[in-house]
Amino acid sequence: MSNIVAIVGRPNVGKSTFFNRLIQRREAIVDAVSGVTRDRHYGKSDWNGKEFSLIDTGGYVVGSDDIFEAEIDKQVELAIDEADAIIFMVDVETGVTGMDEDVAKLLRRVNKPVFLVVNKVDNAKRAEDAVEFYSLGLGDYYTIASINGSGTGELLDALVEALPEKEEVEEEELPRFAVVGRPNAGKSSFINALIGEDRYIVTDIAGTTRDAIDTKYNRFGFEFNLVDTAGIRRKSKVKEDLEFYSVMRSVRAIEHADVCLLVVDATRNFDGQVQNIFWLAERNRKGIVILVNKWDLVDKDHKSVKEYEKFIRKQIEPFTDVPIVFISALTKQRIYKAIETAVDVYKNRSKKIKTSTLNDVLLPIIESYPPPAYKGKFVKIKYVMQLPTPQPQFAFFCNLPQYVKDPYKRFLENKLREHFNFTGVPVSVYMRKK
Repeated sequence: MSNIVAIVGRPNVGKSTFFNRLIQRREAIVDAVSGVTRDRHYGKSDWNGKEFSLIDTGGYVVGSDDIFEAEIDKQVELAIDEADAIIFMVDVETGVTGMDEDVAKLLRRVNKPVFLVVNKVDNAKRAEDAVEFYSLGLGDYYTIASINGSGTGELLDALVEALPEKEEVEEEELPRFAVVGRPNAGKSSFINALIGEDRYIVTDIAGTTRDAIDTKYNRFGFEFNLVDTAGIRRKSKVKEDLEFYSVMRSVRAIEHADVCLLVVDATRNFDGQVQNIFWLAERNRKGIVILVNKWDLVDKDHKSVKEYEKFIRKQIEPFTDVPIVFISALTKQRIYKAIETAVDVYKNRSKKIKTSTLNDVLLPIIESYPPPAYKGKFVKIKYVMQLPTPQPQFAFFCNLPQYVKDPYKRFLENKLREHFNFTGVPVSVYMRKK
């Protein structure tokens, strides 16, 4: 189980730029307008072999009349409460502000590693100006320039050193299926319908479930552990943003799962919050089944299923090889189909293919459709094998791996899916030097 690191600070100090650099993809919206990070962003990163999950929070503003900024403040406090370490980012261009002091006051009460990071330090003069941040009372600071990555290595060295060691969870023989999704999508109702009893309290109030509880499921020839993460709420004082908190707790549940059953409320659509959870599962290389719940409440015709499915697949591109099952936890419509599909995805994720079979199938395809030449040089793929990992990962050995670009890797992934059925499972393709 990896640690959670929260990036906090006032608006417009460069948190999203820093977040994007750490996860090595442009995902959070970066803009000079204050308060642009409206949706929380979650990512996976690693440094020196140690993985951690990242949360890019919105800018913290105390006492604002803006309703949205007040919601962000709640989310920052939740992130601080849930995270294992906190990166507090400030801006050397503007110096110490009243909002910085408010955040620092909050963080001085936290019994967790806090890293004060002074951003936009890209010359010696600015390095001298950063001294004033000692006044925040958080001790030493780190100077970085998130726009070009300067100084981040030293910060990350200290960060991973300070992260608490997580207890290794013993591998269970039974598959572990996590039921995830935004609050009030019907996750607890789905589990109750499966196990045939009201194991969980179910109401129409979002966020009723307080704890993640495992249920051993053993019926109709299936046996696995079912984990409910339904809108898990914080137990203490802050009146939380349930959407945000459910995703934060889903981070931990997803990391331990083999397959994630993503429950979508058909009456609310496949929105940004649901997509956040989907991509969390994909980045963690888990099997995924999308369950469109409350389908009985939707006005529909003979085209509705295809249109809704097409819409979802558009939102999850390029990882579209994911099963979508339309269910109703209330009427128990297709709930067993959902479990059958989850079991199939688990089998796909655990699938091992013989090296001889891989080469017999893929090498003729590669010979017919080789990688494009790059700078006049031709890539020759000689050999392919599946790596000994819990999820499907494949190494293609060739003479010039650095010249094989993402479009061709996607071509290879598609051929793997076409011939060996990895529906519902992220597939990783690596090019290795022969």
